[in-house]
Parts: sequence; C-alpha cells; structure tokens
Amino acid sequence: MSKQHNCDVLIIGSGAAGLTLALHLAQTADVIVLSKGPINEGSTFYAQGGIAAVFDENDSVDSHVDDTLIAGAGICDEEMVRFTAENAKACLEWLIKQGVVFDKEESDNGDEKYHLTREGGHSHRRILHAADATGQAVQETLVDRINQHNRIRVFERYNAIDLINQHDSNGKNNCVGAYIWNRNSEKVESIHARKTILATGGASKVYQYTSNPDVASGDGIAMAWRAGCRVANMEFNQFHPTCLFHPEAGTFLLTEALRGEGAILRRPNGSRFMPEFDERAELAPRDIVARAIDYEMKRLGADCMYLDISHKSADFIKQHFPTIYQKTKSLGIDMTRQPIPVVPAAHYTCGGVMIDKHGRTDVENLYAIGEVAYTGLHGANRMASNSLLECLVFARAAATDITTSLKAPHKYIKLPKWDESRVTDSDEEVVIQHNWHELRLFMWDYVGIVRTTKRLERALHRVELLQREIDDYYRHFRVSNNLLELRNLVQVAELIINSAMQRKESRGLHYTLDYPDLQENSGATILSPHTPAN
Repeated sequence: MSKQHNCDVLIIGSGAAGLTLALHLAQTADVIVLSKGPINEGSTFYAQGGIAAVFDENDSVDSHVDDTLIAGAGICDEEMVRFTAENAKACLEWLIKQGVVFDKEESDNGDEKYHLTREGGHSHRRILHAADATGQAVQETLVDRINQHNRIRVFERYNAIDLINQHDSNGKNNCVGAYIWNRNSEKVESIHARKTILATGGASKVYQYTSNPDVASGDGIAMAWRAGCRVANMEFNQFHPTCLFHPEAGTFLLTEALRGEGAILRRPNGSRFMPEFDERAELAPRDIVARAIDYEMKRLGADCMYLDISHKSADFIKQHFPTIYQKTKSLGIDMTRQPIPVVPAAHYTCGGVMIDKHGRTDVENLYAIGEVAYTGLHGANRMASNSLLECLVFARAAATDITTSLKAPHKYIKLPKWDESRVTDSDEEVVIQHNWHELRLFMWDYVGIVRTTKRLERALHRVELLQREIDDYYRHFRVSNNLLELRNLVQVAELIINSAMQRKESRGLHYTLDYPDLQENSGATILSPHTPAN
C-alpha cells in the first residue's frame, strides 16, 4: 500500500524560492519541502553574481524598472517589473536578517556600506553579492534557518511525478497534492496538501550544453501543463555568454560580474570584438553577447572565445572572484595572467507557468514561484541578477496570499492510490539514455541561439516521435529518475518549439534568420493545454 502524507503546504523545490516561502509560512502552517536531490543541489547554490536592488542613494526604482524593460526587449509586463523593483530592498533586508552576509566596503565618510557591483544591462551599481558565490551564501543560510523550524519537513531525494487534481463543488479544477517517487525506497507515495507550490526551477537541461545542475529538467512546467495551466514565453531561453570551456570543468559558470568589473572578450588572436556588435560592448545584455560569441566561433571555426581580466591587479581578482580564481587555477589557468576560454551555454528559462502577482496559477490552490513561473518580469531577455530577486519577491507575495486563505477550516481527504498493477521493471534502460541524448542534441542544434523555421520544424517532428515512444514506455514500466526527467524534458521541448514557431520575429533571446526584424505589435506567447498548437 502506498504511503500518504498530509500537510497544509507542499512546496516542490528547495531553492531560493521554495525555502524563502517555507520560512515565511513556518509560523502558521505545516510545510513539506520536496527536494529532488540533496537540499543544496539546485540552481540557487551555483548562482555567482548577486541580487539586484536599489541601495545606492544615486540609484532609483525607476531606473531599475527602466533597465529591466530595456533588457526585456519591449515585452515585459511593466506592472510586474515595478512590483518586483519596489519590493526588492525589503526582500533583501529580510534575507540579511536571516543571516546572509553580503560584501561591504568603506564609504567616503569612513562608514561601512554594501559593495555594489554592476552587470550587463544595469545603468547603476545595484548588485549585492557575497564575493562570487552569492547563491551558495543564500542557499546555505536558508537551509540553516529551515533546520531550526519543527513545522517544516524536508523530503530529500524525492521526485514529484504529477499533480493530483479534483473538481470542487463549483466545478473548478483544484489541486489537492501530488504523487511523488521516493528515490530512497523506489516507491511511489502521495502528499495531500491544502496548497501546492511549484518552485522547481527552469528547464535548461533540455539543451546539450548548460550551466545548470542536473536537477533543472523542467519538472514543474511539465506537471503544470499536464494539470491544465497555461504557459508563456517558452521560446525565450537565455544562453549565458560565458561558461568555462574545459574538458574537466563540467558546467562551471563565469559570472557576469567579471565583465561588470572590466573583463574583456577576445578572439583567439587576442583582438577585442564586442564593440563591433554593440556600443555597450561587454556590458550589453546577455542575448547580444551570447550571439556575438556564437557568431565569432562559427565565423572563425573556433572552439571558444576568451574572457580576459588579467589587466586588473591579482589582489583585486582574488578578492572579488575567489571561487572562479580557485576553479580556474585547479585547471591550470591563471586568470591573473591569462584569459579564460569561454563558450555560451543554456542558462535560464525566461518563460514558464503563468501566474498572477500572488503566484497563483490557472488551477485552484496551485502556485508557482521562481524560474518555473512566468511573471512578465523578464520579457524577451532576463537582466542579470533579477532572478534570485524574483524568487524572493514572489515567495513573499505568495506567502501573504496563502497565509490568508489557510485560515478557513479544512479536513484532509484520502487520495486516489497510485496504480502499478500493469507495469513491470524495465530491462531496456538504454532506450531512455538514447532518447535523452538525442533530445538534448537536436534542441541544441535546431532550437539554440540562432534558429530557422526549417530547424524548428525538424525539431518538432523529432520531439513528437520521442513523445509517443516515451509515453508508451511510461505506461508499461515502473518509474525511475531518468524516465521522469525525460518525460518532462520532452514535454518542455515541445512547448519551447511551439512557442518559437509562433513568434514571427527576432526579439531578445529568440533570434531567427527567417524573421530578423521586430514586429510592431508584439507581446507574450501564450500556450494553453486546451488549445491545439498552431
């Protein structure tokens, strides 16, 4: 018999968004946090740059809003952008109270103030950071605080399989929890929750080359779609311009703060090229920098470009970028003396599950926060250091809404049992591995930094074949981590491709050779599970 757990709030995901929400709710609700791997293994932990907020008296919320709108290439939701920027400082002050220590420096009058760095797209220095390992500082602090609350239970090494929906007395589609797979016991269990929150992060694992950890497989987006939620702007996949290019580097990101502090992009012959592409040079938004690197690599037939900060003092580099310095040094690269080889890699999912200002989705009692969600903040391109900020702001907004609605009386129900009566153990794991590699390769080749209609059509044909094969496999064999992730990635790939095919222009992160110009009247690309794709 499968085990059922009950709680007030189920949070699927254990990064900055999920843990922030859990801490906001811990005084008034019984919370379960589902973590697919160890609780530190998520995109938050690896975020280097920092968090954007107006702390400088020469800066302003209006400026933060304007910069975000410009980076978003004209299709941000301005109301959501302003909501985020206006709440940024309060959310950062809450994080500081939790114990996160951001870097400080001495002011002109001798007092200490926060050291603010600048990144691409920002007109002011407004990035709070903890050296070059801000995400690690945030994640470890939040985990430490989580461990102090007895009303928060953390389930590590659990995959969410699917959301459980029921129609309420008013005929509304109502989320009552989720089926989960216990990777420790390899058993399917269930959780009944009054409120369920998706905080699963993005879907960059759909691409062959990514800066993201293995857990970023689009689970929340796929589950929400299957549950009846709309998604928006899935065509806008941000490729970080500068990931370390080295056979032993894995998926190591080189923070944009390097360019904010003066690092220069160079060709293999040492010549600089960014001023030829944009007047902002290395501080142009990420989509422009990534396309420039991709163009130069293809033009020259080069394996990589180079990021050079060696003109700065060694002490400056070691103080501001200790993590990157140690990592590159371990690979035989001395960044104080030589440039670092870099390539673009899939980094951030700008679209996602559609939500309102409170984090609510189309399904009753189902919320989405963080990278899994589409808030309208990022538009066609995310500005640097707005991602962790979005996690904090919308976690707090969702917490306020959830706390109010939990005051009503509630009785836990018995959930439908998971049916494994007609499935067997798979003896063909190689099928999953083959499909996995095929998917990520054709997404990289056909739906990458530069696209064409023919490439998208080829990708859609391939993904439809994969979907049929994987659906058949899913019906006949017991679940596994790789099967669950592949099922979700194929679903997300289809959403990305269909969204890209609907956008007949080049805007922000979506660049197609067939439609190089902007359309005058453009907005979000919205897909509904109840409407056939075009």
